[in-house]
Amino acid sequence: MTASNALTALTEALLPHLILAPILLPLLAAALMLLLREERQRLKLALNLGACLLGLMVSITLLLWADRPDATPDVYLAGNWRAPYGIVLVLDRLSALMLVLTSTVALATALFAAARWHRAGVHFHPLFQLQVMGLCGAFLTADLFNLFVFFEIMLAASYGLLLHGSGRARVQAGLHFIAINLAASSLFLIGASMLYGITGTLNMADLAQSIPQIAEVDRGLLHAAAGILATAFLIKAAVWPLSFWLVPAYSAATAPVGALFAIMTKVGIYATLRLWMLLFGADAGASAQFGSLWLMGGGMVTMAFGALGMLGSQRLGHLAGFAAILSSGTLLAAAGFGQPLLTAGLLYYLPSSTLAVCALFLLTDLIDRWRNDGANFAPYEEKDDAPFLNAQLVPTEGLNLDADEEIMTGQVIPAAVAFLGLAFMACTLVITGLPPLSGFVGKFAMLTALLNPLGLGASGGLQPGPAGWMLMALLIGTGLLGLVALTRAGIRHFWTTHDRPTPQLRVLEGLPIAALLLACAALTVQAGPAMRYAQSTADALHDPRAYVGTVMSAEPLAGPRTPVSTSRESP
Repeated sequence: MTASNALTALTEALLPHLILAPILLPLLAAALMLLLREERQRLKLALNLGACLLGLMVSITLLLWADRPDATPDVYLAGNWRAPYGIVLVLDRLSALMLVLTSTVALATALFAAARWHRAGVHFHPLFQLQVMGLCGAFLTADLFNLFVFFEIMLAASYGLLLHGSGRARVQAGLHFIAINLAASSLFLIGASMLYGITGTLNMADLAQSIPQIAEVDRGLLHAAAGILATAFLIKAAVWPLSFWLVPAYSAATAPVGALFAIMTKVGIYATLRLWMLLFGADAGASAQFGSLWLMGGGMVTMAFGALGMLGSQRLGHLAGFAAILSSGTLLAAAGFGQPLLTAGLLYYLPSSTLAVCALFLLTDLIDRWRNDGANFAPYEEKDDAPFLNAQLVPTEGLNLDADEEIMTGQVIPAAVAFLGLAFMACTLVITGLPPLSGFVGKFAMLTALLNPLGLGASGGLQPGPAGWMLMALLIGTGLLGLVALTRAGIRHFWTTHDRPTPQLRVLEGLPIAALLLACAALTVQAGPAMRYAQSTADALHDPRAYVGTVMSAEPLAGPRTPVSTSRESP
C-alpha cells in the first residue's frame, strides 16, 4: 500500500468521527475554561482562540470532504442506534457550508474581543464556546428534538453574552431578547409535539417519508403543526413583524457579541430551508409547497422593512441590525419560490451577507469610539502596550498655503482612518449588492434565475409571475435604499471629521475585519467554484431522496443495534 493510499484510508476511517468535532471541541474547551479561575484571562483567551482556529480547520476539512465527487451525506449514529430511534448527525454540503461560516465568524469575533472586550465581564470565553457549540450542533443534527436542545444551548449562552459588559441598555434589551426567545422555544416544543403525535417520529428523514402518507383527515393538523414550528424558526430569522427584538438587542450588545449574533439569524433561515425542502418538497404529495406563499410574502415584506429601517437609522448599530434583517428577508423570499437556480443564488449570497454584516458590527465599535473623540468605552483601564495603526495629521492653522517652501508634512489621511473608510466601503458594496464584490454576484445570480423562463417552475417550484417581478424590484430597490443609508452614514463619519483626533486602532481589531472582507473578496474571485458548490447544494436540497435514503439506511459502526420493539403504532 502506497503512502497516499494509506493516508486516504486513514482519512476515511477518521472522518466519520470527525463529524463530532465541531460539537465536542467547543464543549471541551468551555468545560476546561470553567475549571480555571477568572483571573486566568490570558490562558482562557488562548484556549478560546485555539479552539476557534482548530474548529475552522476541522470545518474546512469537512467541507472539502462533503464536496468530493459523487458525495452522499455522511451519517453519524450516536450510541450506534439506527435511525429513527437514535440521535443522528448528518454532514452534507449545506451543513458543511454553515459550519465553515460559523467557524469563520467565531474566529474573527474572538480575535476582535481579544483586544479589549473579553475583559468586560466574567465567563465570556466559556459562554462564547457554548454559543459556537449550539450553532454547530443545530447545523449537524438530523432530529427535531435535538435541534431544540442545541437551540436552547445556543440561546442560553447568548443570554449571558448579550449581558456581557453590563449597562442599563444591555439589561433592558436582554430581558426583551430572553422573553421573545422563550416564546419561540415554547412554540418550537408545541409544533414538534404535534408533529410527533401525527407522524410518530421526530427524525427529519423519517418525517419526510411519513408526511406523504398522512391521512387527509389529519392534513389540516399537520399543516397547523408545521405553521407553529415555522413561526418559531421565523422569529429566530427576524421576519417582520417578528423582528422587533433584533435591532435593540444586537445594537446594545458589545461589538464582538453583536457580530457573533449575525450568524444566529441564519440558524432560523437554515432550519426553515432544511425542513421545508425535506417535508414539503415535490414528493410531499398533497402538502407539496405548503407555506411557499407565506415565505415569499414574509420575506419580501421583511426586505422592505429592513431597507426602510436602514434608511431611517441614525446610529451605526441600528444600521447594522437592519442590514441583518434585510439579509434574512432576501434569503427567505428567494427560498419561497422553491426552485434550484434561485436557491443556488441565495446560498451564494448567504455567506457573503453574513460576513459583511459581521464586519459592519465590528466597524461600528471602532467608528463610534472615534466619533466620541477616541474615548475608550471598555470598562477597564488599558495597561498593555498593544500595537496601534496610528498616524497624525499636521494642523494647518496659521500656515500660508501660497508660500514657496514645502509645508505639507505627514499623511493627509491617517492609516487608521483609511482602513476604516475602505472597510466601511467594502461592507457597503457587499450589503447593497454593488459590483465588484460577492454581494453583487449573489444578487446577480438570483436575478438571473428570476429572468430564466426555464428555471422557475422546475422541481415543482412556482412560476415567476407577479411575485418574481416583485422580488426583482425589491432586490434592486432595497439595494438602492441601503446604498443611500450607508453612503449617508459614511459621509457623516468620514467626510465631516476634520476636527477629530486620529483614531487608535489595534492590530487585533483591524485584522478580523480585514479577514472577513477578504473572505468576501475570495468568494468573488472564486465565484465559479463557489456557485458550482451552491448549485450542487441546491440540487440536493430540492431532491432530498439521497439524504433520506442515506440516513434511514445508515448502519452502526459496531454492528446493528435495534430496540426491543421496532414496530410503531399508527397515530
